[in-house]
Amino acid sequence: RLCSDLRFHRNKTTLSAEQPRRSKMTTSSPTHSDSSSSSRHGVKQDRWEIVEGLRGVPASMQEPDIQEGLLLKKRKWPMKGWHKRYFVLERGILNYAKRAADLQKGKPHGCIDVGLSVMSIKKKAMCIDLDTEDNIYHLKVKSAELFEEWVLKLRHHRMFRQNEIALYPHEKHLFHPHASSSPSLNDSFRNVGRRATLTKQTSIHHAKVGSWLQSSEEMNKCSKGLYQSLVHQASSESRASIPESMSEFFDAQEYLLSSSSSENEVKKNLPISSVVTMTRRRRSALPCPCPPSSVSLWNILRNNIGKDLSKVAMPVQLNEPLNTLQRLCEELEYSDLLDTANQTEDAYQRMVYVATFAISAYASSYYRAGSKPFNPVLGETYECDRPDKGFRFIAEQVSHHPPVSACHSDSKNFNFWQDMRWKNKFWGKSMEIVPMGTTHVTLPAFGDHYEWNKVTSCIHNILSGQRWIEHYGEISIKNINSDVCQCKVTFVKAKSWSSAVNEIEGVITDSNGKVIHSLFGKWHESVFQGEPPAATCIWRPGPVPENKDQYYGFTQFAVELNELDSSLRPLLPPTDTRFRPDQRLLEEGNVDAAEEQKQRIEQLQRERRKVLQDNNMTHQPRFFKKSKDDSWVSNKTYWELRREPGFSKMDFPVLW
Repeated sequence: RLCSDLRFHRNKTTLSAEQPRRSKMTTSSPTHSDSSSSSRHGVKQDRWEIVEGLRGVPASMQEPDIQEGLLLKKRKWPMKGWHKRYFVLERGILNYAKRAADLQKGKPHGCIDVGLSVMSIKKKAMCIDLDTEDNIYHLKVKSAELFEEWVLKLRHHRMFRQNEIALYPHEKHLFHPHASSSPSLNDSFRNVGRRATLTKQTSIHHAKVGSWLQSSEEMNKCSKGLYQSLVHQASSESRASIPESMSEFFDAQEYLLSSSSSENEVKKNLPISSVVTMTRRRRSALPCPCPPSSVSLWNILRNNIGKDLSKVAMPVQLNEPLNTLQRLCEELEYSDLLDTANQTEDAYQRMVYVATFAISAYASSYYRAGSKPFNPVLGETYECDRPDKGFRFIAEQVSHHPPVSACHSDSKNFNFWQDMRWKNKFWGKSMEIVPMGTTHVTLPAFGDHYEWNKVTSCIHNILSGQRWIEHYGEISIKNINSDVCQCKVTFVKAKSWSSAVNEIEGVITDSNGKVIHSLFGKWHESVFQGEPPAATCIWRPGPVPENKDQYYGFTQFAVELNELDSSLRPLLPPTDTRFRPDQRLLEEGNVDAAEEQKQRIEQLQRERRKVLQDNNMTHQPRFFKKSKDDSWVSNKTYWELRREPGFSKMDFPVLW
């Protein structure tokens, strides 16, 4: 509770204990881990600096002056640029709106608790980032003088706000910006009494605060206790805050109930003609629960604010026993939606099923905010042959710098392929995952070729509290072989003043822009077509295992992805992910051995890269090739080579 009440202090005092104080504007400012080489060559980089928080024992502090004016704020949708907003900073609370008049009327568009935010600045770019538990706010100032003024004021207000919380921790909720919907969000803060004598409970708490603030060692011990919550996506409290589900609210017709296609589940009410008989039984659980973790994430991430984390080595304890290639395969868990689309005559209704399939790809992430997949090494492959679902899938890591994963799946009802790379950026409390690449699906019965992009994902509460994942942005789906219809699906960004989370909204329009069908629902729960109360349920995810929290939050489909039985072993290439020892050891619960193998495998990759560089050679993927538009597509040799001559008779690089 102590760490929770003072989470604003945890990150900053750790830094102040380790780094000397510098000038007023650069106090305690860790920089990117790769900046040293640039400085040695005389190149001065524009680095992100973390602004230090409260130091020492809380005490009486003079209230800072109000600061207000226009700033540039990055739009909530990725790649949409910046817009002007009027900001007012008062007593550590930053309110903003389109116009000053809106704030004077008590109608702010948003509110930021600066004291409870991780604040970082970039001087040359004149950028200020505030990472709260709910959102990441990117601000920009037009002049250097104004930037210095705003940073100085934010520092003062931030210290003041943190001091108030430390003095009156039990009244914190009274002036938290999200706790009130009254016209003035600061009124309740002004009315908090300055008690001459605290209650016995508060006095004890205050004594603990004073002791804790003076000892960085005790603070580190307290912080580490917060890092052990790695595998739960949403606590019972957060789930209780979510309003009634769409499925409970609407008395809707169940037209298509799509569930996980594991052989342990029975498909019902599907318009698919039949369920394929299984040829073998698949496992229903992982061999070992996820082990507890004592990794200090802050020590790893503090020098990487605003940096792409794809090049930052992470300990194996932060991983789940699947890798990115297998994660791409997880997007096909509800491939029966594409089977249905290929059997649907109406072009607009086909688009409904394709759009719902695109949404369903995010469902498995709901319980997976606590860990990350393994990064594939260059040349690593993965196959998934699922006759029960009617598809087969291959994937390969085709590039290392930048990291690019390519995949292809074929079925009698569809073809699915994509090449993806991700930029992961840490902002102090949250991590944004921005995917780059295009997803393709073709339906052979109608000659359709659909393309769409992916939305941004954000993992909140990286360092403390209960982690949860959010997806936001807009998916635009088009059929490049026909202009009859198109679709836009919006993943709605959660608002701090609303309990609505994970909502999606979509429209299918004709060539003239007229709305033909509408979609709504939640990406982790259900998708409906039409308008309430007569909406039709198009999709629901399959049930998750009851013990999911002990097993990385995996669905049944995810549990099966890394299974390696004796009949499959001789058919796979030695580069297949299932042979990777560090991932297998983590799955079996042997963390120390997994970490040792992970470091060995990464070193082997560095050595292979050096050999290529020394000989002026480049890596050539085995099963994928570059297309005309510079994307990666299958060269259609994998399954033929698997059959004849067989991978056991072919040469492959030694990856592990």
